[in-house]
Amino acid sequence: MNENPYPPSPNVLKVLRTTNEEALRLYPDARCDELRAALAKQYGVDKDQTFCGNGSSEIISLIFTVFVESHSRIAIPDPFFSLYHSIASIHQVECVRVPTRDDFSVDVDLLLESGAHVIVLVNPNAPTGRLLPLSEVERLVNHFPGLVIVDEAYIDFAESGLSAIPLIERYKNLVVVRTFSKVYSLCGARVGYCFSNKTLITALEKGKSLYNVNVVSQKLALAALQDQEYMKNTTAAVQRTRDEFCTDLYRLGFDVIPSQTNFILCSPPPQIGDNGAQELYEKLMERNIYVRYFKDTRLFDKLRISNGTKEEMEILYNELHRLLGK
Repeated sequence: MNENPYPPSPNVLKVLRTTNEEALRLYPDARCDELRAALAKQYGVDKDQTFCGNGSSEIISLIFTVFVESHSRIAIPDPFFSLYHSIASIHQVECVRVPTRDDFSVDVDLLLESGAHVIVLVNPNAPTGRLLPLSEVERLVNHFPGLVIVDEAYIDFAESGLSAIPLIERYKNLVVVRTFSKVYSLCGARVGYCFSNKTLITALEKGKSLYNVNVVSQKLALAALQDQEYMKNTTAAVQRTRDEFCTDLYRLGFDVIPSQTNFILCSPPPQIGDNGAQELYEKLMERNIYVRYFKDTRLFDKLRISNGTKEEMEILYNELHRLLGK
């Protein structure tokens, strides 16, 4: 599931342990004002350009509810994060799969030619791990007349300075969606956030349920955000482990897609056969090692491996080494 292998900040655990009964007895701040102010300060935007939700999944669904008309069309690079297809179906919206290039890089020109009313860009992409350069993201937003949703769930695992957040000052058709689940290790707390211009943020506020983020989750997210040093240290550890494991996979004969996330998409050595990826997936599962296998036309010969700790990745490497007879 691409969860972070490291625990949340010690500050988060301290807040969790010291939360009193009042946090359960009283209603939460419906606007998440304290958390939004902290997010605005951290990312250099105005508080009125921020919005918080019950995980980024709620924000994505809300964007469709508020901005995307039924029987309209969205375009998304393929392969893609399946949640968007599910939400589009619920809202009776056509989902146009725009093929990525052979190396899984996103083709902006094809997206612009898709005839869609809305474009969704998961950047870095899931499940490929590929990142579209910021200059290309801006070209997409600049030349597309409709709404562009940029989902940056994994952006903090990428090289720095590549987020599309600064573009919201120049483009009124952009929403940048983020989450506390991945880099802050708060999947269970369910806190997401997004940035856009004040008009779109106001519309999201009008469309949301009243108390969409509970008191405890707001406090935990705030504590996580305020400990940037811990986040950067654990993120650097994930990046090091990812890069080292990519080298290990190359050594075993895997074909590895360059990743800017906390997971790796790779193809097993060709000599193990056409069903090699599925067979490895099943054999690893028998050993209580869980990776992801997709029965997709472009992914059937690949595995997606979430990054664990260094020790966990060593266990996986040793099992792969043994299964491949290296």
